[in-house]
Amino acid sequence: MSKIGRKPIDIANTQVDIKGQEIHYKGKFASGIYILPEYIKATLEDKTLKLSLLDNTNKNFWGLHRALLANTIKGASELFEKKLQINGLGFKAELLNPSRVKLSLGFSHKIEQDLPKGVTLELDKPGQLLTFKSSDKEALGQICATIRSFRPPEPYKGTGIKLTTEVIKRKAGKTKAA
Repeated sequence: MSKIGRKPIDIANTQVDIKGQEIHYKGKFASGIYILPEYIKATLEDKTLKLSLLDNTNKNFWGLHRALLANTIKGASELFEKKLQINGLGFKAELLNPSRVKLSLGFSHKIEQDLPKGVTLELDKPGQLLTFKSSDKEALGQICATIRSFRPPEPYKGTGIKLTTEVIKRKAGKTKAA
């Protein structure tokens, strides 16, 4: 049995209504409908939402749906945030408009990337610390992974784009033969 599926979901700052297999949620930053599969039942108890199985034959995705629903409800009441750090001489980002960013990463051309709907970007003064915020955790992770893929961090000099929480194992360069 799933240990994650059993955990209750805290819905303190979000309004949640259950209509059959549809979970209607409304919060400060987002609202929508999450549809559960027919073998999972949702119940409201105080300020928590619990998911339970109707039969034990389809327990494979119980924890997955609980995690996705928990992230959706949490994102409705507070924004998720990820920070990317750009390291390298002359490497920087520039915000063209609220939904488009231009990256200078040492290539012969500048890279322009559109931001998904609902994702906002804040830059620091030199343009090397990018702070992404969104109520959709999946879209946030995808745009950060896409931007990081343009210039992943390399282990010798440490230049490239990395998450601020990421640790890059550095390698020693060539040594002179004795």
